[in-house]
Amino acid sequence: MLLDGVVKTTGLTLDGKETLLAIRVGGDIVGEFAALDGGPRSSTITTCGTVVGRVIRQADFLAALHRDNQLAGAVNRAVVGKARAANARCVEFAGYGAPTRLARVLRELAVRYGDRSGNRVVIAWPLTQPELASLAAVAEPTAQKALRALRERGVIATGYRSLTILDFNELNCIAGM
Repeated sequence: MLLDGVVKTTGLTLDGKETLLAIRVGGDIVGEFAALDGGPRSSTITTCGTVVGRVIRQADFLAALHRDNQLAGAVNRAVVGKARAANARCVEFAGYGAPTRLARVLRELAVRYGDRSGNRVVIAWPLTQPELASLAAVAEPTAQKALRALRERGVIATGYRSLTILDFNELNCIAGM
């Protein structure tokens, strides 16, 4: 259970390349798939700065779910939410070109994790360009090109491991939202 902070969830492709699957923040649970079905871990969690969490043993987790229907329902909703997000991402990847996918990823990060002030959103933790490319399922040079185009249009500003959305409304338009 993540209590505070941000982590990256990654997996390995068949050729050994690390790919960013998701971002999780305080209040999210991680590792519940393996706890629920007893299977191996399906991803690796890497911290993005200071993280506060609590490790819950599988037996204790399952016992708590059996005792508390509200907790079981909350975990069920979290698992279904992750599955729905993964399905939506697959559909987006099939239906949109790389610049739109990258804009949609930036929008999702801004909505879920950004600090919004009017039409401006600051994503206050470091994401590398390869990680953004991975989330959008594009090659790194393609992501760099799309980010450059967004900077030139005045939609975003990037710095070393920092990203600010300067015009959230325009990002929405580019993302097709």
